[in-house]
Amino acid sequence: MGKIIITTNVTLDGVVEDPDGQEGTPHGGWFARYGGDDLGEWTTIMTGEALGAAALLLGRRSDEWFAKRWLSRDGVWADRLNSMPKYVVSSTLEAAHWSNATVVGGDLVAELGAVKEAVDGEILVYASYQLDRMLITEGLADELRLMTFPVVLGEGRRLFDGIDTPTGLHLVDARMVGDGIAFHRYELVR
Repeated sequence: MGKIIITTNVTLDGVVEDPDGQEGTPHGGWFARYGGDDLGEWTTIMTGEALGAAALLLGRRSDEWFAKRWLSRDGVWADRLNSMPKYVVSSTLEAAHWSNATVVGGDLVAELGAVKEAVDGEILVYASYQLDRMLITEGLADELRLMTFPVVLGEGRRLFDGIDTPTGLHLVDARMVGDGIAFHRYELVR
């Protein structure tokens, strides 16, 4: 049985929106600006995580975003991401943009439960904050891996916006990534 793992970049105040600045928000572009020299070590960790995973789970917009940026890349990390099975949650797509992907729609709790049953290993969720919140609320997420960047933005969509049910977490790992990014790994307590 697979484990759904939300792995995301977040600011200290919980913002996940517009890390690369391409969404045009006033606070966008925080990833490179505040990641700086630590992004080399961040890349090493993220590559290792992808190499150890069995599949990716994405929302519709994240599928499009990643496909535009990763299909033309090569190297160990890109080759792994492009070749691994992907599940894209969407009620409007007929076909996903990224390679080796299956569109999942309809009764998401049942369908994503079936994905967890079918996949043997880690199912990583990248950059899909609406999907993240649904997975947490519905009890489908098993783990959170947060790369916390050293900045408080004060505004923007936050990872836990709209979650109104207390969700217990158990800290499994905490460490520094370079000099400024903090990595926290939590298991969700049911």
